[in-house]
Amino acid sequence: MIRENYEMAKKAYEKWGINVDEVLETLKKVPISIHCWQGDDISGFEVNQRELSGGIDVTGNYPGKATNPEELRKDLDKALSLIPGRHRVNLHAIYAETDGVVVDRNEIEPKHFENWVKWAQERGLGLDFNPTLFSHEKAEVGLTLSHPDEEIRQFWIEHCIASRKIGEYFGEELGSPSLTNIWIPDGYKDIPSDRLTPRKRLKESLDEIFAVEIDEAHNIDAVESKLFGIGSEAFVVGSHEFYLGYALKNNKLCLLDTGHFHPTETVSNKISSMLLFSEKLALHVSRPVRWDSDHVVTLDDELREIALEIVRNDALDRVMIGLDFFDASINRVAAWTIGTRNMIKALLYALLTPNEYMKQLQEDGNYTERLALIEEFKTYPFGAVWDYYCYMMNVPVKEAWLNEIKTYENTILSKRNIAATLLKP
Repeated sequence: MIRENYEMAKKAYEKWGINVDEVLETLKKVPISIHCWQGDDISGFEVNQRELSGGIDVTGNYPGKATNPEELRKDLDKALSLIPGRHRVNLHAIYAETDGVVVDRNEIEPKHFENWVKWAQERGLGLDFNPTLFSHEKAEVGLTLSHPDEEIRQFWIEHCIASRKIGEYFGEELGSPSLTNIWIPDGYKDIPSDRLTPRKRLKESLDEIFAVEIDEAHNIDAVESKLFGIGSEAFVVGSHEFYLGYALKNNKLCLLDTGHFHPTETVSNKISSMLLFSEKLALHVSRPVRWDSDHVVTLDDELREIALEIVRNDALDRVMIGLDFFDASINRVAAWTIGTRNMIKALLYALLTPNEYMKQLQEDGNYTERLALIEEFKTYPFGAVWDYYCYMMNVPVKEAWLNEIKTYENTILSKRNIAATLLKP
């Protein structure tokens, strides 16, 4: 039945010159960078683990949270088995494995991520990286690379340099360049009396970080902006304008997080402009509900529009797509599965749209037909193509993956919760 439905769907799309078989071959080659921190609520595995801070919050306490690297990798394995395609995993510095030794952030080395690299090699995955400039005593006042104290700034500069070297190590070992992305929480709760000086310090810090030569064949640098955060409601040092200018001037990637802008400001509308001036850009796809709340990605209008902008502008090899959400109110492995499958669905939807024809309608001023077709294609047999793609890629079709999640929860995740309870003093 899956194949029969697919063949019927193919005929519908072929009327518009869309080769569905070729579309699926294209989709297979698009990697999504799946964020590890959904699996453990951004706790990380440092020996001297700190409370979450830096304007980041995770709500919920669903049973089964990963409590060590082995559990987290096992959960990622489960999620990846339910997601079609071959993808990447995005790590933060706090996921280092130091064998019980306290290693501060500015001292992390590639050897602390050897287990992650071995795991990725065995599965044919790429790894991306992020320095962790939050949840640390040297970030308590909400300032890091822009801090007035030179000693604190230097600590975080060293951390970012070390992180770039780890990204280079990932790229070299795995044969796929790692995206190392810098995001910082720096800002002020109330209206600042001086915006320029903190931004000047941030620029100087970044200059020092990037002055250390890293092989760009193995590591790609990116910088990520934010509008405001908890504790930085009035002013964020690393604004979109700051990082956009810095990235363009210094040949770095500008990373756009879909939750880091005004509620009515869409990332989809920025992609085409940025591609005119930058060879590549990076995304952290989230779902902001009342701004940067990092809900699990759903197949909503903005996600489809982001995918359309990437596909219709022939930019699948120019936009590095990563995810960034963390929901502890639902099964964490299910959250990965839902969000990543939806990102892939959005790309498939975009690939199954007669984009060139739509463009010509716009050029011709035929807005009536354009709008009519945009709406009609929303009910074309996209689901039948998606089902066949999942079938072809040997992952569960439709909601069948949920049964595997339920089994995994009953046999694995629920026992973690019991074990954690028994270990309490």
